[in-house]
Amino acid sequence: MLFMKMISDGGPVMWLILFCSLTAMIIFLEKWFQFHREQINVGELITGLFNVLRRDGYVEAITLCDNTPGPVPMVLNAAILAHQRGEKKLDNAISGACLDEVARLERHLNILGTIGYIAPLLGLLGTVLGLMEAFQAVHATASVYLSVTELAQAVNKALITTASGLAVAIFCYTSYNYLHARLNAITLDIEKAASEISAFFERNDADAEQ
Repeated sequence: MLFMKMISDGGPVMWLILFCSLTAMIIFLEKWFQFHREQINVGELITGLFNVLRRDGYVEAITLCDNTPGPVPMVLNAAILAHQRGEKKLDNAISGACLDEVARLERHLNILGTIGYIAPLLGLLGTVLGLMEAFQAVHATASVYLSVTELAQAVNKALITTASGLAVAIFCYTSYNYLHARLNAITLDIEKAASEISAFFERNDADAEQ
C-alpha cells in the first residue's frame, strides 16, 4: 500500500521511473544468470581438450566444446575447426569467434548504463513538476497565503521523484560495474584460452614437420 501511495503521490513521472527500475532489474537478473552459467573452469577444459587432441580426437574435442556452455568453448571450437580445415593461421577464426562472443556478452549492458544516467534526470523532472505545481497552487489562491497541506503535497511529489530517481541510478551504476567486472573476467578467460589453443597447434604442427 505504501508503495502504491508513493507512485500515486509522485505523479506521472513515477511511472516512468518505475518502468526504468523494472527494466534495469530484468536486465541485471538476465545477465547475472548468463554470466553465472557461462563462467567455467577454463584450465580443466583446456587440459581435457589438449589430452584429446594429442590423440587426434578432433570429433571428441568438438563434441566436448559443443556440450560445454559459455563463450570459451565456442572460441576453442572455432580454432579446432579452423585447424581441422587445414588453416595454418588461426588468428582470423579465433578473432571472429572472440568478437561474436564478447558482443553477445555485452548485449543489453548499455541499456543498464543508460537507465542509470537518465533516472536522476527523471527524478529532477519530477522535482520541477512538483515545484511548478506549488507555484500554480499559490497563483490559484490569488493570495500570498497557501495552506501547509497544499504546499506539502507539491513538495512531497518533488522529493519522492528525486529520491526514486537517485535510488534507481544507484542500483544501475552498482549493477553495471559488477556485471562489467564479471565480463572482464570472462573476456580474460577467452583471451587466455585463445592464446593457449593457438600455441598448442603451433607446437603440434612444428613437431609434425620434424
